[in-house]
Amino acid sequence: MVGAFCNLLHFVIAVYRFSLIHYFKMAEIELKTIGMNVLKSASGETVELQSFWRDQSVVLFFLRRFGCQVCRWTAAEISKLEPAFKANGIGLVGIGPEELGIKEFIEGGFFKGDLYIDEKKQCYKDLRFKRYNALSLVPAALGKKVRDVATKAKDQGIEGNFAGDLLQSGGVLIVTKGGDQVLLHFVQDSPGDYLPLDNITKALNITADVQAGERPQCNDDVCTR
Repeated sequence: MVGAFCNLLHFVIAVYRFSLIHYFKMAEIELKTIGMNVLKSASGETVELQSFWRDQSVVLFFLRRFGCQVCRWTAAEISKLEPAFKANGIGLVGIGPEELGIKEFIEGGFFKGDLYIDEKKQCYKDLRFKRYNALSLVPAALGKKVRDVATKAKDQGIEGNFAGDLLQSGGVLIVTKGGDQVLLHFVQDSPGDYLPLDNITKALNITADVQAGERPQCNDDVCTR
């Protein structure tokens, strides 16, 4: 009985701590400042980040790399919601930290939204997306979360490569029309972290008839790209 109570107490504390961390992450975002960051489209056109939420709510998906296998699978997952986004007047934009690999990414059809590049990685810095160093990257990349998603990606025929900046992590930012409110600010803690689809639909208060990919099981022989 005491053990069950302790487990419940630990769970409540964990949820409370997560809520506080999530709240402060959102509270610290300065949309007016971040909104002025300049991005480049795949065709070379430059735009300010705030243009994406000027006339509509928007889901901004920040990739680690265009060649990242886990990112490609996650991009395909979030793209399942694109029809629901479109029906509700919500934009979907993917942003990478460098141009390398974008052509292959587009040709692979992994993502259904528009794609842009944050060449200065200023949005990544402003949104506090983690940047690994050589010592922290290896254990993070070989962690179970990454291995699991990489296995799922491989099962679906999604491959990856090691080209480009391996140290950058990403996340998701959801902003309401006009930049009035940040609905969700998700920061990857591990390269294998991704946002469940129902978290996105709940944040936007919409419904979507999609089947989310299940987190796979794998063994220690599996690694990731």
